[in-house]
Amino acid sequence: MSDQTADIERIKESAKSLSKIHREFDKNANPADGLGATTLGDQGLVDVFDEFGDNWKIHRERLTEELENLSKLLSTAAKSYEDIDHQLAEALRNASKESKSGGGSK
Repeated sequence: MSDQTADIERIKESAKSLSKIHREFDKNANPADGLGATTLGDQGLVDVFDEFGDNWKIHRERLTEELENLSKLLSTAAKSYEDIDHQLAEALRNASKESKSGGGSK
């Protein structure tokens, strides 16, 4: 028998953190959107930011999807651990009651 434990609160915190990161990825695009050579000081820099923005959009969408999936997975895992923990605790309480009342089966 192994001594495995799950820190359910840490799993929940991780799910919430990933969800926050997901929201940030989802709403933040190219940081230089709408800025031209006048603001950035050089058309070459504008072009670099535009290229970055195009690449970032592709990668950001993939990362956003993966973050959302991982957040959901962690939330489901935490819920499952809690459900199992409650079921095991209830089974132990019932077994304890039966043994105290002498109602064990053979």
